Amino acid sequence: MLHHLAYIHPEAKIGANVTVEPFAYIEADVEIGEGTWIGAHAVIKNGSRIGKNCKIYYGAVISQIPQDLKYEGEQTLTIIGDNTAVREYATISCGTKDRFQTVIGKNCLIMSYAHIAHDCILGNNCIIVNSVQIAGHVVIDDFAVIGGTAAVQQFVRIGKHVMVGGGSLVRKDVPPFIKVAREPLSYVGLNLVGLKRRGFSSEKINELQEVYRTIYLKGYNNSQALHIIENSMPYSIERDEVLDFIKSSKRGIMPASRNGKNALNNGQADEDE
Repeated sequence: MLHHLAYIHPEAKIGANVTVEPFAYIEADVEIGEGTWIGAHAVIKNGSRIGKNCKIYYGAVISQIPQDLKYEGEQTLTIIGDNTAVREYATISCGTKDRFQTVIGKNCLIMSYAHIAHDCILGNNCIIVNSVQIAGHVVIDDFAVIGGTAAVQQFVRIGKHVMVGGGSLVRKDVPPFIKVAREPLSYVGLNLVGLKRRGFSSEKINELQEVYRTIYLKGYNNSQALHIIENSMPYSIERDEVLDFIKSSKRGIMPASRNGKNALNNGQADEDE
């Protein structure tokens, strides 16, 4: 299952039932889990740690050195979780001395021509759509979907269950459970489709709607909104995930639409769909 026209360094650790197609290139400090498929012309560089049952498609490059002038050749990793697919010509850089690793979680889909830079951390079940460009040190939590050709600025964090609209420019942190779009990037409602698909109840969705109405649609600043939510809304795990995300944000969260009336109308329309 290891094609004779592929280059596989003899020190690379290749698991059982791995397929390597012609002209793939695999360096020495590489570990590939059982059942994984490596497509033709894929390049798997030193520091790659690829899990079980992954698919690395034609021309993808894993663990190339960062496009970062501060990188000094330190040995770092690129970790890809089980059942993740990296499609054609996607590129994933290894870490630097900041985190010493770039991490892609389990069950992720990285579509064609996407780029994930050094020291990024992606959770499980994320979808990175075609030609998305993610700068260094970005954190993307579980079940996030980043729409095609979006660009994410360095050090941004994107919360779990977020949907980022295609073509968006993400310069600020994006709290969990919501949809964001437009230029400049702004809140457009809960990610209702995603939440329903993942089994969120109507009661939980209503709770999150009220949380985000308070944050984005009632004219409060962040401190006021957080105080109201903490003191007037019942405790829940999801409520506190939103609060903790905003409190810990180092870049600040992206705003509602600059036109408050449109933001309210658009948010309500999205919530009712």
